[in-house]
Amino acid sequence: MSRKLIIVMLVAGMLVSAGCGSIQAQAVPATPVPAAADVQEPQNVPATAQEIKPTQTGAEKTMREPSRENTAVVVFFSATGTTRGVAEKIAALTGAELAEIVPAQLYTAEDLDYNDGTTRATVEQNTPDARPEIANDIDLSGYTTVYLGYPIWWGQAPRILSSFVESHDFTGMTVIPFCTSASSGAGRTGEALGEQAGTGTFLSSTRLSAGISDADLQNWIDKQK
Repeated sequence: MSRKLIIVMLVAGMLVSAGCGSIQAQAVPATPVPAAADVQEPQNVPATAQEIKPTQTGAEKTMREPSRENTAVVVFFSATGTTRGVAEKIAALTGAELAEIVPAQLYTAEDLDYNDGTTRATVEQNTPDARPEIANDIDLSGYTTVYLGYPIWWGQAPRILSSFVESHDFTGMTVIPFCTSASSGAGRTGEALGEQAGTGTFLSSTRLSAGISDADLQNWIDKQK
């Protein structure tokens, strides 16, 4: 074989090898690897129940259980909100718990019409044995001081106060009555409630005005001790 033929055959073999290698590279393309910045979290995917965190913890509940760290409680009945306002001020100044006497049948404006002798409140106040039902149970165990607030109706404490004091044992407690009214005084309402209760030490009731200042109210509180 001549030298020229050998060279031609070698060149042809190199060309064939190069062509086959090029075809193989195109048949299996490389898979690109995305950079970290290109990876995005899926959008608009709803959270599962386990992923939803509560928006309120037990410590943030608006309704708290009585701590009973304080031995004083302010119990009140208020049909129009006046007595409630004074009761809330007393609780704020003393740090006492607050409890409301809630009637099973709420009083309406018509029930409190002084000019109509047939209205509910008028009939109750003219009936000494009337005892309106109370919707809630107020637990007084553990308390030693009870501020007891109420309005004056027809010169007396509302009959629902009689329902309250007759259904509780005030042994070992000092009860400090207070009342609100447009013009009437407290009279002997505190002593009368004490006689109906038959237990505990009931002080005389004091009429407190709706707009009483914190200073005057604190002065009254200090005098009860």
